[in-house]
Amino acid sequence: MRAFIIDETGEFSTFVGEVEPKAIDAGDILVRVEYSGINFKDAMVAQAKSRVRRLERLVGGVDAAGIVVESSNPELPKDARVAIHGGALGVARDGGFAEMTYAAAATMTILPSSISTRDAMVIGTAGFTAMQSILALEDHGLAPLARVLVTGATGGVGSQAVTYLAARGYLPVASTGSVHEAPWLLERGAVAVIGRDDIADKPDRVLASERWDGAIDCVGGDTLNQIVRSLRYGAAVAASGLVAGPELVTTVYPFITRGIALLGIDSVEASWTTRQRVWEALGAAADSLDFDAFIDHTTTLENLPIALQSVREGTLRGRVLVDPRA
Repeated sequence: MRAFIIDETGEFSTFVGEVEPKAIDAGDILVRVEYSGINFKDAMVAQAKSRVRRLERLVGGVDAAGIVVESSNPELPKDARVAIHGGALGVARDGGFAEMTYAAAATMTILPSSISTRDAMVIGTAGFTAMQSILALEDHGLAPLARVLVTGATGGVGSQAVTYLAARGYLPVASTGSVHEAPWLLERGAVAVIGRDDIADKPDRVLASERWDGAIDCVGGDTLNQIVRSLRYGAAVAASGLVAGPELVTTVYPFITRGIALLGIDSVEASWTTRQRVWEALGAAADSLDFDAFIDHTTTLENLPIALQSVREGTLRGRVLVDPRA
């Protein structure tokens, strides 16, 4: 089968080659990949001397969607349409940038009837993380008509978070460094678009004015600090990104004087129950969504290096689909 291979056994290289899909564990399930998608994590995995990749040579792709070909698991039978993401996929074992892939049952979910395999990868890990973030905020008490900040709003997680929030009755405010994308974000459902420096005021004070009923942060670094400073009393931020850096320099004041909460969102090791809940929520929203609006473009295995570089540079809006059959 054809696959996008990342090889650092000698001089670092990426290329499309022929490989044989291999199971790692007895319960692994073989899937014919119809679509994959590019995530920021894929861009990190495909770099030389990557700190994310766990093997010197592997097939990239941290998510995929397709049809089960071989399975001994009655809950994931042959011909089932599935989404695969998380676990070791594309990091410590061969991933979804291939025509076929083996994956662990724990990383698979049968897709709702309202979501095609193509739409599943328009959603991808990014959309899954966005909905997971919203559900976490709702569990914390977020209610409709709440004003919710979304950072990194032109990215995969951020753009979908804006749309899903609007669809669920919230008032998403999109924060982005690409202010020229404001019309696109307003079309996605944002009630306002602000710049990266407009999240919080009073830079000379420990606490900023209370502005946000909740937040979804896809950026990290000082952006997350500014969110923490400006959340309303009792509000929470769901954090899943670190493109601005992994360090968080802040104070305890927002936590102990405003009772705010920092909710970490991890889609990689999400439980089976969480995966089912998130995909059910996505399936319920699917009929009212225009998935094509999330797509920046569709690429082939051969053109993956160009698309991965664009993801690193932050020059895309929304998702890049990967068609391994093209």
